[in-house]
Amino acid sequence: FTVNKLFLGILRSLNCDDLLSNAAEKKSIEEVLAGAELAPAQCLWTTEASRSVQLRMDELCPEQPITVHQMFTNSVQKYGKLTALASKRGNKWEKVTFSEYYHLSRMAAKGFLKLGLEQFHSVAILGFNSAEWFIAAVGTVFAGGIMAGIYTTNSPDACLYVAKDSRANVIVVENQKQLDKILQVKDKLPHLKAIVQYSGSLKEKLPNFYSWEEFMGLGLEVSDQELDEVISSQKANQCCVLIYTSGTTGSPKGVMLSHDNITWTAHHASRAGDMQPAEIRQESLVSYLPLSHIAAQIYDLWTGIQWGEQVSFAQPDALKGSLVDTLREVTPTAHMGVPRVWEKIMEKIKEGISRCGYMKRKLVTWAMSVSLEANQRLTKDEEKSFLFTLADSLVLQKLRAELGISNCVKFFSGAAPIGNETLQFFLGLNIRLYEAYGMSESSGPHFMSGPKVYRFSSCGKVVPGCRYKLVNVDADGIGEVCFWGRNVFMGFLNLEDKTKEALDEDGWLRSGDLGKVDEDGFLYITGRIKELIITAGGENVAPLSIEDAVKQELPIISNAMLIGDKRKFLSMLLTLKCTINPETTEPTDILSLEAVEFCQRLGSQSTKVSGIIGGKDKIVYQSIEEGIARVNSKATSNAQRIQKWTILGKDFSIVGGELGPTMKLRRPVVLQIYHGEIESFYRE
Repeated sequence: FTVNKLFLGILRSLNCDDLLSNAAEKKSIEEVLAGAELAPAQCLWTTEASRSVQLRMDELCPEQPITVHQMFTNSVQKYGKLTALASKRGNKWEKVTFSEYYHLSRMAAKGFLKLGLEQFHSVAILGFNSAEWFIAAVGTVFAGGIMAGIYTTNSPDACLYVAKDSRANVIVVENQKQLDKILQVKDKLPHLKAIVQYSGSLKEKLPNFYSWEEFMGLGLEVSDQELDEVISSQKANQCCVLIYTSGTTGSPKGVMLSHDNITWTAHHASRAGDMQPAEIRQESLVSYLPLSHIAAQIYDLWTGIQWGEQVSFAQPDALKGSLVDTLREVTPTAHMGVPRVWEKIMEKIKEGISRCGYMKRKLVTWAMSVSLEANQRLTKDEEKSFLFTLADSLVLQKLRAELGISNCVKFFSGAAPIGNETLQFFLGLNIRLYEAYGMSESSGPHFMSGPKVYRFSSCGKVVPGCRYKLVNVDADGIGEVCFWGRNVFMGFLNLEDKTKEALDEDGWLRSGDLGKVDEDGFLYITGRIKELIITAGGENVAPLSIEDAVKQELPIISNAMLIGDKRKFLSMLLTLKCTINPETTEPTDILSLEAVEFCQRLGSQSTKVSGIIGGKDKIVYQSIEEGIARVNSKATSNAQRIQKWTILGKDFSIVGGELGPTMKLRRPVVLQIYHGEIESFYRE
């Protein structure tokens, strides 16, 4: 491990219990909780990193607040000898127990203190998921700093924004590629004291620049007593994590999360999703989504500590194709993906099925149709039919094993809305995708689905201990979803106006999302207020359902974006499904297998995007026209019909800027990039 065999050797040669210097570790959980103290606070929110907030404690969530360190020591007591982290080096998986993880985090904390990390200043972490990422994150919090993740796809200027805004004293980078970004901007960072690189060898020795081994060695110069004094001064209502929004609608905002936000959410939201404590069954998961995003951070890092989960790290090229290999090796018990990841898996499976021989293809298609019908019909208490059991054991179990998810009992989707086509496809594999719904400002999930709380296309029910309300409800029962609970953030760093916009006068968090709740308490998100199109005629149009309908009608379509705000009619930008360059992750000109088969069924010979766009392939254009006409035929009014559309020359991507780091559509960016195409729709 670059997390350093030397230090693991030291830990393993001694009895870890003798090294647990913090007295809290020796106490019972009840005593630790009873001893919790809060810092003085006059308000539910703040915009200063050094200030404290009042907690939203009430009869629904009376649990005693605890710090991240208290959560970790509780877990070490229970799960100390269990494997916490697993990293593949060459052909070997190297593992770290919870006791070792805790002590490595303490060593990292001492290293940060030695480098001069000041209280409530940040350590910014820029790199792919790894044990070092986790240890640096926890070490930062132990040392009294604030952990701030930076997306690996960020430009040097975007890295500068986060590091400067969070007053970074230390930046931890993965490799030379990420280091080069920081070297370009480091002279503009007045608080920066050191840079640490955790993977690959250092090309040259620069001042205040450390390898991971050198950094961990610095911790030997700081006493346990000094660190313990810093830890014991921490309060649960103080800031310990910064999550930067992806800047979809402007500059990124630093979401300040307290110890209580993290520890309460890790405990309660995960149980709402039926994640099991390790004393019942140790959960196993693969970490691959960006840890700078709240979804992966709360699911992989903090919940992992809370319940004693084993977290195995995927390879950095996971989303370029190696994720399935890791899943096959690890066979996790739970797996989370953002909608675009589930869509890509669906496309890959469809490609695999189409390459099968005639009989095998027929068998898989039959099994999936049986599974889909059974899953749509069955309630959780009903017996499964013999036919369904046969289809699952004969065909679908083998398909799931091929994907490395044969041991998986929970599949989660979050960070963006997921389409019905994707949900139905996975039901055909006997996989229920459990949607979670929340935001960075609610520390992740506020509503959760799970094995015991599931309804098709719903985000589930409010997390126990949290509250919600709908405001400005219309005749259809749709209103803005607002949140209340221990998971609601402290405020936006240095942004008072934005914080006041996000919270109402009573401290409820406005989500900006539109939704409705059924009679059983299941939430359905119908759109986003900022994305709501108000036509020139004053008609309100939620784009999501129309875009989803187009993609469902036309399997060749990858992305569909509805246009029409302050316009006389609706129009749409379309992109076609294509292959991805595995090195650059850029979309290519070559159609995906699914798209080629779509063309062939029509009698078209097209194999490239460039062979279709601009009306070159009249057969495909006619088919798309007919598909859009079918969507229009179901529109509730003329104003909701798509009048014009065009196919763009390239699919949307993170590299192109149209998608954010979690592959969410960045509508304002698309409007900017394709301004010319959009304006051409509306010229007289």
